[in-house]
Amino acid sequence: MTFSEENYLKTIYHLTTISESGVSTNAIAEMMETKASSVTDMLKKLAEKDLVNYKKYQGVSLTEKGKLNAKMIVRKHRLWEVFLVDKLDFSWDEVHDIAEQLEHIKSEKLINKLDDFLGNPTEDPHGDPIPDANGQIINTEKHLLSELSENQNGICVGVKDTSPEFLKYLDKQEISLGSKIEIMGKESFDLSLKIKLNGRELTISNKIASNLFVKVV
Repeated sequence: MTFSEENYLKTIYHLTTISESGVSTNAIAEMMETKASSVTDMLKKLAEKDLVNYKKYQGVSLTEKGKLNAKMIVRKHRLWEVFLVDKLDFSWDEVHDIAEQLEHIKSEKLINKLDDFLGNPTEDPHGDPIPDANGQIINTEKHLLSELSENQNGICVGVKDTSPEFLKYLDKQEISLGSKIEIMGKESFDLSLKIKLNGRELTISNKIASNLFVKVV
């Protein structure tokens, strides 16, 4: 596959995790910042390679072959992110664009050795699951912080928004994976939350709470 074909497969895979009813060409075009006509042309190519199921006006879904290929691209991307953070001391807001380049390396042997070298991690630095060499994924139960009620406790296990701006904001607030969060109160006007974070009290907006995944404890 070309780099472009791999990027399309990964994009469709990510969109199917949001909606299982089929992905529209407009959704793909929006995420990839390209024209719908260009998406259509690529989908026809991917369908010829038995990587997607595509019918005009009916959306697109990944075939089993396409799904496995997409998972392997995601696997490489997330393993490289772990490597960059754990071994090269990159911060979690720096690694996405670099991993976007590294994910296109073709050597399966290299990726499997990288996986072993890292201790076979099951999650990347943002809390997203890493597929194993067979495409299997271990999903942990998690909820958005905004869904929790007053007096509930949770541990931060992931972020919905992985933009550098959001991750830098979390760093300023000293919010990271593993942070213990207790809901002290919820403001009915704007749904902002008063929380206790690792023993420290602060207020965060609903927008922030809607982009933090937690495991309820």
